Amino acid sequence: MTNRDRIGLTWISFFSYALTGAVVIVTGMVLENIAAYFQLPVAQMSNTFTFLNAGILLTVFLNAWLMDIVQLKLQLIFGFVLMVLAVLGLMTSHSLTVFSLCMFVLGVMSGITMSIGTFLITHLYEGGQRSSRLLFTDSFFSMAGTIFPIIAAAILARSLPWYWVYACIGVIYLAIFVLALCVEFPVLGKKTASGAPVSKEKWGIGVGFLAIAALCYILGQLGFIGWVPLYATKNMGMDIGLAGSLVGNFWIAYMIGMWAFSAILRFFDPQRILTVLALAATALMYWFISETDASMLKWIMMNLGFFSSAIYTTIITLGSLQTKMASPKLVNFILTCGTVGTMLTFVVTGPIVDSHGPHAALATANGLYAVVFVMCLLLGFVSKHKLHGHMGSH
Repeated sequence: MTNRDRIGLTWISFFSYALTGAVVIVTGMVLENIAAYFQLPVAQMSNTFTFLNAGILLTVFLNAWLMDIVQLKLQLIFGFVLMVLAVLGLMTSHSLTVFSLCMFVLGVMSGITMSIGTFLITHLYEGGQRSSRLLFTDSFFSMAGTIFPIIAAAILARSLPWYWVYACIGVIYLAIFVLALCVEFPVLGKKTASGAPVSKEKWGIGVGFLAIAALCYILGQLGFIGWVPLYATKNMGMDIGLAGSLVGNFWIAYMIGMWAFSAILRFFDPQRILTVLALAATALMYWFISETDASMLKWIMMNLGFFSSAIYTTIITLGSLQTKMASPKLVNFILTCGTVGTMLTFVVTGPIVDSHGPHAALATANGLYAVVFVMCLLLGFVSKHKLHGHMGSH
């Protein structure tokens, strides 16, 4: 593989995470406008976005097998066609059924790119480089989550139709499409270069610990972030502007943390640093929900964003290092568990808030972070990452 191909494939990974971040995070910005467009209550309209999450989950799950059958380049070209059709569908139709179908298609397309993006990084880079590249790739998700709400606000402020937001997101896929046509992709199949079958390699119990950690982490993080504004206004007496800025502070610190840890991680054992970060994040979250001084919340939130930024990507990195070859099935399995966490966010936390209030939902998220810490601790006894090419920078 030439260096030009490697750089091109790395940028495809960056853009694939930016695309998924933009599609997922922009929902909150356009929800009211879409509800008005279809003349439906916001709560009812929000249910249709489950189709988006379902599309992502289904594709990430299926792509573990599809990668061996359908070439990665073909998948990305197919995804681009889907994106164009979905955006055209959103622009031209006034039917709720078509809208739901387009959301599902956008989810499928995001799932295709995200699973391919993750696999490419784990395939192209080894050990310490792999964890720092994965972190940098994941920072594009947060970056899109920071930039696209600003773009969406600008579009809506000019009284332009909400679907132009999705047309703008389509520009990211255009970049992926152009890059995909210009580079050579790694050939996947059942055999390695030496001819030995890869598919028989045992995953081990460590993968189970990592899968539980991925699910609990994403469910805990999104459950926490989802209810922080309500907790801050109802329980802490903050105004809505300040409550919203808490979430903004979290994501900005998260992005800075990713950049910092992408440099730091290559010098440390990933399992040890993951355990320390999980413990720090659990302690900070506990501090947040037990703090009575509202002025402290901003600082706790920034620290929480910073220290939890590297957890998810390090879980994926450690998963990819549990076998000699980075197995797409294994990486996708852990990604799928994380995506299940996304799907379950409001299913799990909604009823808790209804019956016990937002503080109980935040305490539940804190409990889930504690589970992540325990899983990381247990992983230390069974992990195979030291056998399979980690330690130091490459």
